[in-house]
Amino acid sequence: MTRAPLVGCQRPLLFRISKPVEFSSIAAVAHMKSPETQLENTPETLQNYPVPLSPPPPLISKNLELSRALTASSKSALFSLSREDVLFEDEWLIAVNKPQGIYCESVLSSVRNLLNADQGEQVKLQELHLSNRLDRDTSGVTVITKKFCQEVIIDLVKKTYLAFCIGTAPQWENITIRSGHGRSRHGAWRVYAFSDAGQTLPGGSFVRDMETLFEVLSVNGKGCLKASSGSERHGEKLIVVEEKSEITCDTDKAEVLVRAHPRSGRTHQIRLHCQYLGIPIRGDVKYEGVCEWKDTIYEGHELHAESLSFEHPVTGQSVLIQAPLPLWASQALAQLSS
Repeated sequence: MTRAPLVGCQRPLLFRISKPVEFSSIAAVAHMKSPETQLENTPETLQNYPVPLSPPPPLISKNLELSRALTASSKSALFSLSREDVLFEDEWLIAVNKPQGIYCESVLSSVRNLLNADQGEQVKLQELHLSNRLDRDTSGVTVITKKFCQEVIIDLVKKTYLAFCIGTAPQWENITIRSGHGRSRHGAWRVYAFSDAGQTLPGGSFVRDMETLFEVLSVNGKGCLKASSGSERHGEKLIVVEEKSEITCDTDKAEVLVRAHPRSGRTHQIRLHCQYLGIPIRGDVKYEGVCEWKDTIYEGHELHAESLSFEHPVTGQSVLIQAPLPLWASQALAQLSS
C-alpha cells in the first residue's frame, strides 16, 4: 500500500475493509465495572486528565436522541437507493446522496443491491467500504469504494458543508477555529483546549486536534458582503481554543447559514465547533441546538455534506462531487438571490 504525502492541513482518506464495530459486549461491561476502571473515574484520578471546554449534552437530548434513533432504524431498514441518487461512479468508486435520518450502514447495503441489480452479479458487502462516514442526520455526499480500490489512499481531500444554525449573530464573516477533540469520561464528544492535543483521556483515548474554517453566508436571510471560497479568506479571524467559550446564546437568537470547510475529520467536528461559536445547528439537541423553532419541530440537525473534491487515486484526475441541496438549504440560499 502506498501513501501519498500530506499537504497542508488536509488528512488522507484511507480506504480499507474493516470488521463491524461491536457496540456493546459482556467484556466491555465487565471492564467498565472493574476496580481498575472505577479507580480511573475517581475525582482524585480525574484531576490528572484534560478538562472538556464544551458542556455535556443537555438532559433533554437523551430521550429525543433515543426516539430519533428508533425512527432512523425503522427508516433505514426500508431504505433503498435509485439511480437518481448516484452522484458519481466509475470502476473503482461510487458516490451517492445520503438523505437525513438514514444510517450509513444502510446506504452501504443499498449500494450493494443497486450494483447487483445493474451488473447482474453478486457484489459482496465485504467488497464495499465507506470512505467518509456521515452522522445519521447529516445528508449529502457519501463515497464508497469498490473491491478494486480497497487499499487506496485519497489525498488532498476538500469538503464543504452547509449548516443552518440558531444562535448569537456572528461578529465575523470568516473564522478558523482550532481546538482539541476527544471523549469525556461520560462517553460524549467534547471540545478540549488545543494545547491538550496528545494528552490521555479516561479510558485510554487521546485528545486530537481539529480545525474548521467557517464562512457566514447569511444572517436572518440577509447575505453577507463577501463569502470566501476556502482558499480566498477575506478578513479571516482565528480562534485557538484554550478556554471555555464566552459566547452566550441571548434571547434574541438569529438564523445563521454557514458554509464549513473542515480541515480535519473528527467525529461531530462541525457540530461541536458550531456549539462552541454560539451558533448550534438547528435540530442538533445533543449540542444545544433548538429542536423547535417558529412553531416547527425538527426531527434532526440541518447539516449537509455539500461537496467533496480530491485527486482520483487511480486515474490521477481531479474529481468534484456535489450533492443536491435539501429543502432547508435551497430555501435559505434562495433568499439570498431574491
